[in-house]
Amino acid sequence: MVNGQRKSFLCPNCRKLISLDEPHCPYCGLPNPGSKWKNNPWTRGFGNPVQLIRTIVYINAGMFVLSLLMNPLSTGLTLNPFQFLSPDTTSLVALGASGAKPIDLLHRWWSLVSAIYLHGSILHILFNMLALNQIGRFTVEEYGTYRTFVIYTVSGVVGYWVSYLAGIPITLGASGALCGLIGAGLYYGKSRGGVYGQVVYQQIRGWVIGIFLFGFLVPGIDNWAHGAGLVSGILLGLLLGYNEKRREGFLDKTMAGVCALVTAAVLLLAVASGVYYLLS
Repeated sequence: MVNGQRKSFLCPNCRKLISLDEPHCPYCGLPNPGSKWKNNPWTRGFGNPVQLIRTIVYINAGMFVLSLLMNPLSTGLTLNPFQFLSPDTTSLVALGASGAKPIDLLHRWWSLVSAIYLHGSILHILFNMLALNQIGRFTVEEYGTYRTFVIYTVSGVVGYWVSYLAGIPITLGASGALCGLIGAGLYYGKSRGGVYGQVVYQQIRGWVIGIFLFGFLVPGIDNWAHGAGLVSGILLGLLLGYNEKRREGFLDKTMAGVCALVTAAVLLLAVASGVYYLLS
C-alpha cells in the first residue's frame, strides 16, 4: 500500500497476487482484472464449491413439495413405489413440465429449462438427487463449479429439446442433465487416461449401461433425453476442458452466469404459472 492506496490485489479469476494497474493478468490472461464489474463475488468463486450441488438439490426439493401442495387430493398414495407421492400431471404441466404437448399447445419453450427441476414421484427425485450428489461432486472436482453448472444446464435443455423433436408428449426430471454430467465424466476418464482415468472411465461406463438398461426395461423413461444429455455432456467436456487441461476462466464464469440467470427467471415464471393455476 502506497500513500494509503492499495497497489496489488488478487486476480478475480485465478486468485494470484497481481498489480492493480495490470492491463492483463500475467498468470491467466484476464483483461482488465482490476475493473469493478469483474471483481465481484461471482467471479471470485465459491467459498465451498459443493454448495452448487446442495443448491440444486434444495431447488428440486422445493419444486417437488410445491407440485405436491398444488393438488394434494390427487397426490399418489399407492403401494407402487414408482407412483408413491406423485404429483398430478396438471400440476406438473402448470409448473413447467416439458414435451410436445406443453410446447406445441401452450408454446412453453421455457419448459426446456423448468422441466429439469421437476419430478414425478418421491422415488424419482430421491434417485436423481442421490445420483447428482455423487456424479456432481466428481464433476465439480474435475471440471470446476462453473463448467459443471454449464454442462448440467445445457445438457438438460438439449435433452428435452430432442425429446420434443421425438414427439414425447410430457417429460420432466433431472436425469437428462445428470446424463450430461455422466457424459462429461466419461470423456474425462477416456481423455485423461492412466490408471486413474481408466478407473473413472470403467466406473462411469457401468453407470451408462445401467441407466440405459433401466430405461429400456421400465416403461415411461425418457431415453431420448438420457441419450441426448449424455452426448451433450461428452461434447461439452471436450469443448470446455477440465481442470488438468486449463483452469476455469472468465468465459466459463460468464456462461455459468447466463445459465444461472436464465434458470432463475424460468423458475420464477414456473412458480408464477403454478400460482395462477391454483387461483384460476
